Amino acid sequence: MSKKKKHKGKFNADKFKRNLRKELFGVFELQPNKPLNYKQIAGFMGIDDPGIRKLIQAMIEEELEKESLKEVDRGKYILTQVPQQAMEGTIQITRFGRGFVVIEGRDNDIQVPRGYTGTALWGDTVRISMNKNARKPTGKVIEVVQRAREQFVGIIEINKNLAFCVPSDQKIHIDFFIPMDELNGAKNGDKVIVDMLAWNNPKDSPVGSVSKVLGKPGDNDVEMHAIMVEYGLPYEFPDHIEAIAKQIPTAITKEEIAKRRDMRASTTFTIDPHDAKDFDDALSIEKLENGNWEVGVHIADVSHYLREGSELDKEAVKRATSVYLVDRTIPMLPEVLSNQLCSLRPKEDKLCFSAVFELDEKGNLKNEWFGRTLIHSDHRFTYEEAQEIIEGVDGPFKAEILMMDKMAKSMRERRMKKGAFDFSTEEVKFELDEDGRPIGVYLKVMKDSNKLIEDFMLLANTRVAEFIGNPKSGTPRTFVYRIHDEPDPEKIFQLHEFALRFGHKLPKPTGDNTDKLIRQLLVDSEGKQEEDLIKVMAIRSMAKAEYSTHNIGHYGLGFPFYSHFTSPIRRYPDVMAHRLLQYYLDKGSSVNPGPYEQLCKHSSIQEKKASEAERASIKYKQVEFLLAKVGENFSGIISGMNARGLYVELDGNKCEGRVAIESMRDDHYSFDEKRFELQGRRTGQTYQLGDQVNVKVIGADLIKRHLDFEIVEMMTF
Repeated sequence: MSKKKKHKGKFNADKFKRNLRKELFGVFELQPNKPLNYKQIAGFMGIDDPGIRKLIQAMIEEELEKESLKEVDRGKYILTQVPQQAMEGTIQITRFGRGFVVIEGRDNDIQVPRGYTGTALWGDTVRISMNKNARKPTGKVIEVVQRAREQFVGIIEINKNLAFCVPSDQKIHIDFFIPMDELNGAKNGDKVIVDMLAWNNPKDSPVGSVSKVLGKPGDNDVEMHAIMVEYGLPYEFPDHIEAIAKQIPTAITKEEIAKRRDMRASTTFTIDPHDAKDFDDALSIEKLENGNWEVGVHIADVSHYLREGSELDKEAVKRATSVYLVDRTIPMLPEVLSNQLCSLRPKEDKLCFSAVFELDEKGNLKNEWFGRTLIHSDHRFTYEEAQEIIEGVDGPFKAEILMMDKMAKSMRERRMKKGAFDFSTEEVKFELDEDGRPIGVYLKVMKDSNKLIEDFMLLANTRVAEFIGNPKSGTPRTFVYRIHDEPDPEKIFQLHEFALRFGHKLPKPTGDNTDKLIRQLLVDSEGKQEEDLIKVMAIRSMAKAEYSTHNIGHYGLGFPFYSHFTSPIRRYPDVMAHRLLQYYLDKGSSVNPGPYEQLCKHSSIQEKKASEAERASIKYKQVEFLLAKVGENFSGIISGMNARGLYVELDGNKCEGRVAIESMRDDHYSFDEKRFELQGRRTGQTYQLGDQVNVKVIGADLIKRHLDFEIVEMMTF
């Protein structure tokens, strides 16, 4: 018995030393290039005990002899070798502290257990070392390579002499410690912007400083500003940028007119949303003597005013895109450019970059010309006004509108026959009061007037891309393409299984029949309850469109060559396309793709951020709209589910909320991952995607932008 006790005591001592040594190396791995002394190491490990600190010092001496560590300064050490099996990727961290690292080129994410995410935050680029001994490969963050963001939004909590900032973004899993002298006037309960100052020890909170007090949570301007910061997007222009923009000459000189094709005599108009302030595209139409039509797609010549490498240009590069929140637009360019100089306002001469086409009445292309122009818009239509003309109401330029609508419909029909997909869905719009609060929600549907503009913009985008990328003579030249890869076969199989739940009988995916399968599914679901849900799931099964100098075509649109040429006021890749097109029209040789590819990647990232910010603003307004309707019942469709419950999208307003599994008290439900359904253990009741349910709104949290529902009844038909 005594021997057993002695053995057990010795085992525990050895285990303690092994764990201490492991933790010692863990500190070095987290900061592999930073020299550390034994006191810093003990501090990182949270050890104050003098005896254990001496043990750490002794271990360091042992590792020096083994040459695992080396002394680079008096009493300061680093690892002799950076840990092997290190990989780099982007980390996502749950609110419970578990991480998942997405590594480019690897199918599966690397799991990072709680306590091993180091000082990483959601979205950071990290280096991880792999644990080969685990049953399932797991990683450990050894270095934060690049922060996804340095600014965070949150609410200040002050308790006596301690202050913390609780992040509003649910993806940030830790609070920030704010020294009292870094509050900068913030009061308890204020919503603020915090700059991260330091985060050296993962066992402590990151240290931050309040850089701006936004105001009280729930205020419309405060929340919209907060969303922009949350996604790392600029909210305002620096004063010096505004000043530079105001100094741009506004007059169009005779010398400039002489360099351009003068198209002011052509019938020209714009068609835009009723609340649009920047008009970056216009259409012109004239009948030719041979019976064909000359149609001009005229785009604001932003590159004329935005000189490459200038301070204005650098600011535009940084932003890369305009951001469209529910109640406002945060433009890529200062207002002087976006709403005045470059906006194709009616009854004003404007500088444009144009794609001019000769088309027959069915929109068949006979000839084309690209170059800089001078135009004069005769009329500004809203989509609604143009739609009324298409539907038979008299109005200005009726014959021209009807002819362009006829051409657009013919082009659209041919495009669909060649393999393009129609993923147009209903768009959520809000009616806001003067304080920005939603007093109504409605769904905007794409009509013929919207599609008319879209079809002519598609024509310009694809013809410009093919003109440069597929020249009649010579090799393709470097250009900025909008590319869209083929779907992942596994995701198409999941889409197939999803469609079966709605009774859509489709052929099994083979890899060669993807186009046919998706097209059949879109046709079969048209006009049915699940139509929008099917479209959303089909879109999710596909790769994301992005910008690149490496052309692989655009799968969703069915174009082998496609670019973005038509919106340089709000997209920087279009500015690049204009510059390159003019350079090649001037007989320039193909440029080095390297710098353009970097700008393409940056623009794709910024576009994704802007899209996420837009969705966040919509979600906020949806929650705000339902805040006054807590306790009311609505019908909806099950749009998602997981082990914690299901999600319901309400009919008529597309507000989505969660039904927590614990609120489903009529039975004990569990999530069947293979069948993707919730199953009741006692009753056998099942809930599947697409099921119609009646729900009650039981909670609306503006701060978290979250809605809670409770199922009232399952609807059957």
